[in-house]
Amino acid sequence: MAKKAFGLALASTLLLAACGGGGTEDASGDDRVELTFWLFGTTKYEELAEVYMEENPGVKINIQEGDNTDHHNNLFTALSTGSGAPDLALVEINEIERYRDAQDRFINLYDYGAEELKGHYLDWVWETAENRDGDFLFGLPTDIGPTAMFYRTDVFEEAGLPTDPEEVSATIQTWDDYTEMANTIYEKTGTIVTDSPELVYNALRDQAKEHYFNENEELIVENNAAIREAYDRTVELIENGVVGSLELWTPEWGGAMDTGDYATLLGPAWMIAVIQGNAPNAAGNWSIADMPEGAGNWGGSFVTIPAETDHPEEAYDFVKWLLSPENQLQSFVDAGLFPSAPAVYEEEAFINHTDEYFNGLNTAAVFGKAAQQVESVYKGRNYMLVQEEILTALDNVNSNGADPDAEWDAAMKRINDRLQRG
Repeated sequence: MAKKAFGLALASTLLLAACGGGGTEDASGDDRVELTFWLFGTTKYEELAEVYMEENPGVKINIQEGDNTDHHNNLFTALSTGSGAPDLALVEINEIERYRDAQDRFINLYDYGAEELKGHYLDWVWETAENRDGDFLFGLPTDIGPTAMFYRTDVFEEAGLPTDPEEVSATIQTWDDYTEMANTIYEKTGTIVTDSPELVYNALRDQAKEHYFNENEELIVENNAAIREAYDRTVELIENGVVGSLELWTPEWGGAMDTGDYATLLGPAWMIAVIQGNAPNAAGNWSIADMPEGAGNWGGSFVTIPAETDHPEEAYDFVKWLLSPENQLQSFVDAGLFPSAPAVYEEEAFINHTDEYFNGLNTAAVFGKAAQQVESVYKGRNYMLVQEEILTALDNVNSNGADPDAEWDAAMKRINDRLQRG
């Protein structure tokens, strides 16, 4: 099925070939080895790349950033014909199954000595980057995404709720507590509890032990009670009128983060940099508490090396350096990327790290506790297809007042139809 999709992507790849990397020397005559690195999200890897270039003057890192969806679609398309892919590319954990059938389009990092690095990373994260036989490694792990509840202290205070993180965690331990808090805030302040249905649904979904597919790639979502409960819980909040309609990653979504138009944001550690970037005027008004009923994992990525590169050794040397425990610590400090290398957890600089933006909170302790609750969940190559249809159903309920049961049934039908079409 995936190979068929690769074939269909041929035409649009021609356009990408003109703007991709390819690992050639600089056209200006610079004889340094140039590595093009495709990124998405807020990683601040450009700052580390500058350090690497200073230490390795024979290498030039050309970073190109894009939107998450466009990034993965462009990479998928470029790999389809072997033309236009960069030398290095970030692949998000939810997307990696999509590329497994294209193993020959990537460099096997085991061929460059990655086995010696295996002990540096969390087992479940490392295994996610391997093929089923365990003899091919697609990429090195960047971070993981243990989740917690970001909340506005000013809104909580106005509603008469506790604002201290430990008190908030003790007060909001269950989803019933969260719903009660949401209703109280709306009644006392008129502020909604969350930006849109997606983050609440994701937080509930990520507490399930299975999601949409089992490890045999069989669709199980329709009879998965935990996923249906996540959907129904989200619907309950929508029907209570406490869920907004702000599309994620839009300027409006970021602006509302700054002005306090919603009270909580249920997200992973890497959301630290997203909040700080979107809400520079809200320092001291955001804090972080435990996720009700336990953390899940949202995100985390791998740096891969497409086979098209002319410089696999230089690319591997860079990614090995970039994702070393030392630099994972720096990425946590710079961008909140929670390390996938456990050795960092013992570092004093990590253990004692506080963030003044969050009122001097020890963010490492908050997300370290969350990370201990994370369990690996098999996603499947069509994970995002199912996710997209469930979110469409929730958006229809939220924006159009559609019937929740009818929307669920319609989503299940669309999922089955799309999977059958391949």
